[in-house]
Amino acid sequence: MDIRSFWETIRMKLLDIDLWIDIFWTFVQILFIWILAKLLIKLTGKIIEKFMIRKPRSSFKVDERRTKTLGILIQNIVKYAINFLAILMILEKVGFNLGPILAGAGILGLAIGFGAQSLVKDVITGFFIIFEDQFAVGDYIATGNFSGTVEEIGLRITKIRNWTGELHIIPNGTISEVTNYSTHNSVAVVDVGIAYEEEIDHVISVLEKLLANTYKEMNEMIKPPEILGVQDLGPSEVVIRVIAETKPMNHFAVARKLRAKIKNGFDQAGIEIPYPRLVTFQKTKG
Repeated sequence: MDIRSFWETIRMKLLDIDLWIDIFWTFVQILFIWILAKLLIKLTGKIIEKFMIRKPRSSFKVDERRTKTLGILIQNIVKYAINFLAILMILEKVGFNLGPILAGAGILGLAIGFGAQSLVKDVITGFFIIFEDQFAVGDYIATGNFSGTVEEIGLRITKIRNWTGELHIIPNGTISEVTNYSTHNSVAVVDVGIAYEEEIDHVISVLEKLLANTYKEMNEMIKPPEILGVQDLGPSEVVIRVIAETKPMNHFAVARKLRAKIKNGFDQAGIEIPYPRLVTFQKTKG
C-alpha cells in the first residue's frame, strides 16, 4: 500500500459517520459508568454512615468507637470495589478482552504477594487492629515516636493527627506497641507547694472545701478530687498531692483548671505558695 492509498483509507475512516456515532455512544457509556460509580460510592457511603457511624438508639449496647471505625473501613472497601468494577466495564467498552487481563492480573497479584511481604504484613496487622479493637477512630494513642488522635484506620495504613496539626501516616506493619488513652478514665495529678510556715491541717481543710465546690462546676470529673497528703518535703516548700478522676483525655484540662482554682483559693485564704527569693546582706564598715 502506497502513501496515497494509506491517507485515502484514513480519510474514508474519518468521514465514516457510523464510526463517529459508535465513538460518541462509547464515550456516553463511559461517562455514564463513571458518573454511576461516583453516585454509588456516595450513596453507599451515606447508607453506611447512617447504619454504622450514626447508629440509632436501640436495646443493644453499641460501641460507638468501633462502629465508627468499621464504618470508615467498609466505606473504603466499597469505594475500591466500585472503582475496580467501573474500570473493568470501561475497558470492556473500549474493546479490551477482559479474559487475558484478569488472568494476567491473577498471575501478577500472585507475584506481588510473594514479593511485597511488607504489604501483606500491613494488611494482616490492620485486620487484627480492627478485630481486636486495639484502638478506634477518635482515640488518642501513642505508638513509637508518634502520638495523637486517630483519624482513619485502613487495612494498610493508620492516620494519626498530632495536637499541633501534623498528620502522621503510619504503615500498620510497623505498629508493634500502642498506648490507648481513650478507653478508660484518666487521672489528673496536681502537686501544690505551700510554705513551711503554713499549718498543714488548715491547708487541707481549705483544699477540701475548694475541691468540693470545684467538682460541682466541672463536668469533666467523674468523682470528687482526693487529697492524698504530703507528697514531698522540698528545700523551700511542702508539696501536697491532689488527684481527680476524669473522663478519658480530660486530665490535662482538669489539672490546669484545678491549679488556677487552688491558686485563687489560697490567695483568698492567705495561704502562701513559696517561690524562689534572693536575700542580700550589705556589710557596712563601722
